[in-house]
Amino acid sequence: MSPNYIRSFSEGCLRPPTVIGQFHTLFFGSIRMFFLGVLGFAVYGNEALHFSCDPDKREVNLFCYNQFRPITPQVFWALQLVIVLVPGAFFHLYAACKSIKQEDILQKSSYTGFYIFSVFLRIVLEVVAFWLQIQLFGFKVNAVYMCDVGALEKKFNITRCMVPEHFEKTIFLIAMYTFTVITVILCVAEIFEISCRRLGFLKTQ
Repeated sequence: MSPNYIRSFSEGCLRPPTVIGQFHTLFFGSIRMFFLGVLGFAVYGNEALHFSCDPDKREVNLFCYNQFRPITPQVFWALQLVIVLVPGAFFHLYAACKSIKQEDILQKSSYTGFYIFSVFLRIVLEVVAFWLQIQLFGFKVNAVYMCDVGALEKKFNITRCMVPEHFEKTIFLIAMYTFTVITVILCVAEIFEISCRRLGFLKTQ
């Protein structure tokens, strides 16, 4: 791929053809990723080390932590961010290969339809991630986790485990839910903006 294609691709990703799309990029690329990268590591970085069960043995702690966290929240949210970016990346790669200028995307129906489809896919992926987050993490992190250690052939099948910094994790969970909702609202608003531009209610850029 030539340097011109790469430049067009990067400009398309960083500067979408709509005002709301540009705001979405700013929100998604700076606030959301910064929140996850910096605060997420601070909240969840040492969780496995401080997760302790009764009896406090390494094998029990490790077994129960894997049961408590089938996937760590940082990994889940990082995957979510990457996957949600894929539809837009494909569109801007297509636009770069076809030498489509950003200002022309909202002028031709086929380009506009393709772009709206990529935004709609973002909405679907965000909703699916929202549902998966509920299934994996719920809305609240309890201070005590009851772990089933029957597979370890222990005397007692259920043991109590202490979850470190559970209140901070609950706040972080709510924040990530909020970010997902905001992103979906921005995507819906972007489709609405495109529709208004196509109908002539707003001037094209």
